[in-house]
Amino acid sequence: MSNDVNPGTPENPDEDRPKPTEPSAPAAAEPETQSSAPQPAAPEQSGRQRLAAGLWPPRVSRAQLIVALLLFVLGLGLAIQVRSTSDNSALRGARQEDLVRILDELDDRSQRLEDEKARLETQRSELESSSDQAEEARKQTQEKEQQLGILAGTVAAEGPGITLTIRGAAEAVESDKLLDATQELRAAGAEAIQINDVRVVADSYFTGSGADIEIDGTKVTAPYVFKVIGKPEDLEPALNIPGGVVQTLEKEQATATVARSQKIVVDALRPANRPDYAQSSSQ
Repeated sequence: MSNDVNPGTPENPDEDRPKPTEPSAPAAAEPETQSSAPQPAAPEQSGRQRLAAGLWPPRVSRAQLIVALLLFVLGLGLAIQVRSTSDNSALRGARQEDLVRILDELDDRSQRLEDEKARLETQRSELESSSDQAEEARKQTQEKEQQLGILAGTVAAEGPGITLTIRGAAEAVESDKLLDATQELRAAGAEAIQINDVRVVADSYFTGSGADIEIDGTKVTAPYVFKVIGKPEDLEPALNIPGGVVQTLEKEQATATVARSQKIVVDALRPANRPDYAQSSSQ
């Protein structure tokens, strides 16, 4: 047996086998050549689209936030102030005829104050020019005492005015209706008021209801007769205005009649109460 090696056969069979090729790194992509063809132009945006793009998303700085907060607080304060002023206004929701009546009453009141001012200035001039100032002062003091007595209800009074007569069922004429009539007359310039046999003054009060109405603790019953001294041309229209005393009573199924007169006598008197503690400070 021969040990000769076949020269055509390699000693190591693996040496002549082809080695597997390792995957090579991908070749760097070549930059794409820009097409020489022209690109289509972007569509032009409308004004609304540009405005929306400018507003959103919002770009707000810290300073703008502070200013916005201050403006909000200021606006809130102004709104609260205006609302408070509107709610507290006495004329809010008043009807046109009520506003006209209020203006007329203010004009009349202003005129009465001007007349009072002129009268006082005349008295001062008389005192300054009078040769007997003591006698003139005594005379004016007596006149003032009479005027204060009329207002206080301690002396009788007479003069032009009206008579207001209210008739109706007990449930139709309540004490508040009598009070409303009294206030309307005072606002129109009434200088002396008497209801039935009761003298009504600044501190008078009305209580009760139905058939148990009292004025200053004195019971009064229907018909309620108001004797009022003042300027008739001012007193009667104040009661007959739309929405006034007469119309309100008619809605309650009551009647109110007004009669003018050149002589009204108010003779119901109130006792002159002497103060317990107060004393005159004049020397």
